Amino acid sequence: MSTATQEPPPPVATLVDLPSAPLARPRRDELRDLLETGAILVVRPPAFALIDVEPALLSPDWSDGVDKNVSLDPATGRLTGARGTPADLGAIVRLLERFALWSESAVERLLGYAPLERARTSLRPVEAEGRPADWRSDDTRLHVDAFPSRPTRGRRILRVFVNLHPGGRPRVWLVGPPFASVVERYAPRLGRGAPGWSRLLALVGATRGRRSAYDRAMLELHDLMKADDAFQGSAPRTRLELPPGHAWIVLSDQVPHAAISGQHALEQTFHMAVDAQLRPDRSPLRQLERALGRRLS
Repeated sequence: MSTATQEPPPPVATLVDLPSAPLARPRRDELRDLLETGAILVVRPPAFALIDVEPALLSPDWSDGVDKNVSLDPATGRLTGARGTPADLGAIVRLLERFALWSESAVERLLGYAPLERARTSLRPVEAEGRPADWRSDDTRLHVDAFPSRPTRGRRILRVFVNLHPGGRPRVWLVGPPFASVVERYAPRLGRGAPGWSRLLALVGATRGRRSAYDRAMLELHDLMKADDAFQGSAPRTRLELPPGHAWIVLSDQVPHAAISGQHALEQTFHMAVDAQLRPDRSPLRQLERALGRRLS
């Protein structure tokens, strides 16, 4: 079954300036249209900047050496992946909270999406290139985002990044083919999942709430992409170098991407209802439902 009427591909990245007030509706809808068809919005400097003692937090020494990121969970206030004195950890929390507020404001001014649910905020102090990983967690392989322990049940994953590297190094991404072509390639191999498995995972605390059929499909799609050496070797891709001082906004559940190299970045994840989009029919949920011929929500 066809996934959707094919639309012309968007530019891989579009440069924007961050306005001091919310954009007028025509320009906001223009940017929404770009984002929802797979473009990445790159915010020119001045974007988010470090203040006070925050430059001292740009060191891999703050990493606990176990988790690849230092993360703040807004639901619990818990900081994970970090080590240091209580004063050090408090400074990291304040940095992450400040970036979360800045990210909310940036999305509001540029895109006007509402409501947004704030998910994790992360500091990424470790170099992405050469980091040991098994194939499933290797983010240098093209993938779309789906989180095993955090089901979205169809909501979009909207992410805001900023490169803070003090030495001028870009953060390098590869951006892969349109989501529709990925769905066309893998939809025939997507299963329905074992009955009762999602309920069991939630009961034992392995997931935050129950996975929907959509979550199972997206996790399977994520794994199929990463495990497919033919896809990884031959899929069209564009190299995107994101310099320090630049921020970027992406619907990462829809844009196949790979983080090739870079160090010292901040990232904020938001969840957003499909109906908050300019065109809900473009969402991964609706594209997968059309491809599979069944409801997934």
